[in-house]
Amino acid sequence: MTKRIAILLAILLALPASASDLNDAVGKDYDGHLAKLFDHFHRNPELSMVEFETAKRMAEELRAAGFEVTENVGGTGVVAMMENGPGPLVMMRADMDGLPVEEKSGLDNASRATQTDPITGNTVFTMHACGHDVHITSLVGTARQMAARKDEWRGTLMLIVQPAEERVLGARAMKDDDLWGRFGKPDYALAFHVSSSDVAGIINVSEGSPYAGADTVDIIIRGVGAHGASPHRGKDPIVLGSQIVLALQTLVSRELSPRDPGVVTVGSFHSGTKHNIISDEALLQLTVRNTSEETRAILLNGIKRIAENMGRVAGLPEDRLPEVIISEESVPPTNNNAELTRRLKVAWTDAMGDDAVVDIPTKGMGAEDFPLFTDDPEIPSVFWAIGGTPQKDFDTEMAGGPPVPSHHSPLFKIAPEPAVKAGVESTVVALMALLQE
Repeated sequence: MTKRIAILLAILLALPASASDLNDAVGKDYDGHLAKLFDHFHRNPELSMVEFETAKRMAEELRAAGFEVTENVGGTGVVAMMENGPGPLVMMRADMDGLPVEEKSGLDNASRATQTDPITGNTVFTMHACGHDVHITSLVGTARQMAARKDEWRGTLMLIVQPAEERVLGARAMKDDDLWGRFGKPDYALAFHVSSSDVAGIINVSEGSPYAGADTVDIIIRGVGAHGASPHRGKDPIVLGSQIVLALQTLVSRELSPRDPGVVTVGSFHSGTKHNIISDEALLQLTVRNTSEETRAILLNGIKRIAENMGRVAGLPEDRLPEVIISEESVPPTNNNAELTRRLKVAWTDAMGDDAVVDIPTKGMGAEDFPLFTDDPEIPSVFWAIGGTPQKDFDTEMAGGPPVPSHHSPLFKIAPEPAVKAGVESTVVALMALLQE
């Protein structure tokens, strides 16, 4: 046996033991600490940009794990650093905000928390209806495992606890607070999202774009008010708005290639106050989704063209044409670095088994603000999904039972144990693969 073959054999023989050791350690930490921590976060969600208690608890947990922690970055954001000799700087991010949804999951630890919504000023129920409680619990578990294994890696680990992902404001706020200038620009950036559409515990990762880009668009339609019995005396913004809504549907079906995904959804249409009054204004609220800058330009330019020209068709003067406003709450598509994705797939398969890693394309057009960390300047990054729904729930749905609830539903629920464990284990394996350089 040559020396080279002997070394390779020794490495291969060592891999299962190391993976088994990590799996056992994560399991013990879940039973001893993380299960209770998840329960705390699930019962006490907080809304975007007012995650004060969540951020405080995360800072405490990360300090206790041995990290140097900075709070109030970009609002309620938390940055935890651990330097461990020369090597790359690798970032792992977890988002922490909940949603203004009343939980109706039927779980014993269902949230009954309320909070003042910073947007509306109303007191609302709050819920972790998107699984961010899994993300932050897993981040704590990752911190504890990496601190316990400092003799196995070299470099600097940056853990980011991000606010306001649900409003796509948090990543931008942290970057605007000189994140890279204060803590260093990462060589690699990582994040995951728990998914109710995937079987609990699996890793779903692809080399393409797991999340779409998103734009929030308002269209202000100005008409001429009149009596409902005398429509000829006015310019009805409801009729014009309806024509615009229908015309917008042609953008995806007739202006995009059939293989180029895009979404234009009118989520809100407001106008008028009474049965017999023709209003003088209507407001359309849209979400627009894309997977490339080219598609984004086609959709946004098309919305403006359709809205303005439908106003001309209705006979409005140039100074009264519909106005299209594109909000700053916009995010580009999340694009995984192909080479880095392949590298981590190998690491996850070696450590967790072939059955643990899948590549199932995303069917929806959900969006993330994670690329605001990684696109400018460009940082090689991978964003993966962790399954959160037990197989038996999918089997029940297929047999005609209740459907698996989607994210943002009041019925949303995740199986915390397999999701948190897989979140910690997959993150530690990825970090170990990158912090060996």
